Amino acid sequence: MTRVLLVEDDPDIRSTVIRQLSEFGHSVRSAGTALAALREATRDPGDVIVLDLGLPDLDGSEALKMLRAVTRVPVIIATARDDEAEIIRLLHAGADDYLVKPYSAAHLAARIAAVLRRSGTGTQPATLKVGGLEIDPRRRQAQLDGRRLDLSRREFDLLAYLAARPGEVVTRRELLSEVWQLPYGDDQTIDVHLSWLRRKLGERASQPRYLHTVRGVGVRLVDPSGNEPPR
Repeated sequence: MTRVLLVEDDPDIRSTVIRQLSEFGHSVRSAGTALAALREATRDPGDVIVLDLGLPDLDGSEALKMLRAVTRVPVIIATARDDEAEIIRLLHAGADDYLVKPYSAAHLAARIAAVLRRSGTGTQPATLKVGGLEIDPRRRQAQLDGRRLDLSRREFDLLAYLAARPGEVVTRRELLSEVWQLPYGDDQTIDVHLSWLRRKLGERASQPRYLHTVRGVGVRLVDPSGNEPPR
């Protein structure tokens, strides 16, 4: 059962979405303001947050920043603003997906399932292991040789996505689409996050252990001991 935190100020919409998502088998808690959402997320953010932008006490984009300061669970923006520039800005600011109002419960449920798949909290195994790396998608924790890694939300998403495909070359286009949820973008964004991730794994691009760049194509995560996963 997926635990959803619904942030919506309209009581009619809120009650309807709660009822319909419950029919899809989700457990739904709700908040009507940004501050109430922040309190709920601090206590227990659940598995995914659905955030309305038109909140009475704080603009939704500011609420997103506050939520990102206390939780790394996926956030789906629900907005009546069908503005491409605004949507791109919110995705860069930490949103994982968006949908434009009005939307159906089936559409929202599908978006929830998609972001959970991408973030590793859907059908992923309890723990992903590649060499000395252990990644727990549900707890959003990663360890290297028993040492906890302090990863940002995007660094964790990137590492978990690669760890679910050990030994496979993942293209930059796929990373932009599945980790950043962008149809296009600057490769430098990926390079910067890979550089940060390498540093936390204790390696350099010139002497890789886990993260190997395939020039002109993408990157792959490998077991440095040479034990390739079964194909």
